[in-house]
Amino acid sequence: MKSTAGPPTIPSLPRELRSVPLRTIAPVATLALLVFAGWLAWKGMVLPMLAALACAAPAALATWLVHRRAAQLSSAGLLLCLANVAGCLLAAGELGHRALPWALLALMANFFLVHNRIATPANLVMVAGLLAMPGVLRTPAPDTQALVVIALILGFGFRFSRRLQGDRTRLELLASQDELTGLPNRRALEKTLLQQIGSARQGRFRHALVILDIDHFKDVNDRYGHTAGDNALVELAAILRLELREQDKVFRFGGEEFVILAEAGTRDALAGFTERLRESVQRSLHGPGGGITISLGAAMYAGEQYWQDWFSRADAALYLAKGNGRNSVVIADDLA
Repeated sequence: MKSTAGPPTIPSLPRELRSVPLRTIAPVATLALLVFAGWLAWKGMVLPMLAALACAAPAALATWLVHRRAAQLSSAGLLLCLANVAGCLLAAGELGHRALPWALLALMANFFLVHNRIATPANLVMVAGLLAMPGVLRTPAPDTQALVVIALILGFGFRFSRRLQGDRTRLELLASQDELTGLPNRRALEKTLLQQIGSARQGRFRHALVILDIDHFKDVNDRYGHTAGDNALVELAAILRLELREQDKVFRFGGEEFVILAEAGTRDALAGFTERLRESVQRSLHGPGGGITISLGAAMYAGEQYWQDWFSRADAALYLAKGNGRNSVVIADDLA
C-alpha cells in the first residue's frame, strides 16, 4: 500500500447532521445582518449600522468555520447563536414590533445551532430583552398572542432538539457497529486510529496494530454455507472479547478480517500477546469441519504520520503469515 498524500476525513454522523442547519443558517444570517446594516446606513443611522456590522462579524466567522475542511461546528454554532441574539435585539430596538418575525425565527434556529444548555439561556435572554423594550412585546399592554407563540417555540424547540440529539447518538452507534458481531466496524476503527496517531505521536502510549483473519474462510462458506461462516465470525468475535485486556480494542474490518489496537510496550510483549491469541483461537474456535485457525500480522507504532502507513505494515506482515502456511504470527518489526 502506498503512502497517502494526506490524512483522510472520517465524517461523524452527528457532526454531518448538525452541519446541515449550520451551513444553511450561517450565510443567511450573515447576509441578513449585512443587508440590515446597509439599510441603516442608507437611513443615516451610523451607530446602529456599526452595531449591525459588529453582529454580522461573528456570523461571517461562523460561516467560514463551518465551511472549512475541518469544520469547527461547536465554535461556529456558538458564534452564530450570539449573532442571532444580538442582531435580533438590535433590530427590535430599531424596528420595534416589526422585528418580531425575525426574532421568532432566531429563537427556533438557535435550538438547531447549539446544545440545549446554551440555546435555552440564550433564547431566554433574547425574550427578556424583547420584553424590556417598549413597542415590541408591550404595545403598551403585553402582546398575549406573541407571548403564546414564543412559549410554544421555546417548548417545542427544546423538546425537538433533545429528541434530535438522541437520534444523532443512536445513528452514530448504528453507523459505527458491525451488525453481525456487535463489534465496532471499519468506520469506528478509522476514527480511533486518527485519534490514536495524535496520542502516540505525543509519546503518551505505546501501541501496536494487529490484523488477523480466519484461515481458509472461503472454504468454510463454500462447503457448509454462509450460516456456518457467520457463526465462525460471531464465535471469533466472542473469543477475542474474552481474551483481550481492558485497554485493548477490537474491530471487525470487513469480511473475515479483524483488527486489534493493543497496548504493547515492546516487540517481545507484542509477540507474546499475538501468540496467546493464536493459541486461544486454535483451541476454542470450531466449525462443522473441525477446528478453525487464524493468521496474524502485527506492527508496533513507528511514528507514522498517517494511520494507513501503520496499517500497511501490519497488513504486509499478515500477508507473510498467510504465506508461511497460515496459523502463524508475523511481526512487521522483524522484517526491517
